[in-house]
Amino acid sequence: MRRLLSAIAATSLLLTGFPALTSAQSLPGFTLFSGVKGENQLPFRLDFGGQTNGWDRYRLRIPGQRMKLAVAQFAITYPNYYEGIFDPKKIEVRVKGKAVKLSEVKWDKESKLISIFPEEPVPAGSGVELVFSNVKNPSFGGMYYFNCQVLSPGDVPLLRYMGTWILSIS
Repeated sequence: MRRLLSAIAATSLLLTGFPALTSAQSLPGFTLFSGVKGENQLPFRLDFGGQTNGWDRYRLRIPGQRMKLAVAQFAITYPNYYEGIFDPKKIEVRVKGKAVKLSEVKWDKESKLISIFPEEPVPAGSGVELVFSNVKNPSFGGMYYFNCQVLSPGDVPLLRYMGTWILSIS
């Protein structure tokens, strides 16, 4: 009887732990030795698991406490070795779950820069989600550092560092 109960307990532990492992692939985890301080790492989600050479949707988040000033432009840079493809027409900014109207989205492939211009500045203290739909992931897996810089309205025209998303494509 003990053996039967032990086997049932071990099986149930394995079965309940398995879904947690598979869903964790799309969320940022605890990153050791990334070179980016913990307070500068931004949360994200890859809706379709971040599979190489697959289509995906990136949800790049900026918590409200990091948004100390209003934002008139988001500038996202990514590494030279990232060979994915973005669809600028399918990029949106969401504040409190609602889409913000954008005046322009530019993708400069040579500079590895995506610039997003909301029609009206995003208010300070608002949690922001940058949604990149219709993204073609690179054919090779790896860790990709997407850096976020912002420009505040009426500010000196210098971009300020907001944080880094560490995306893992596998």
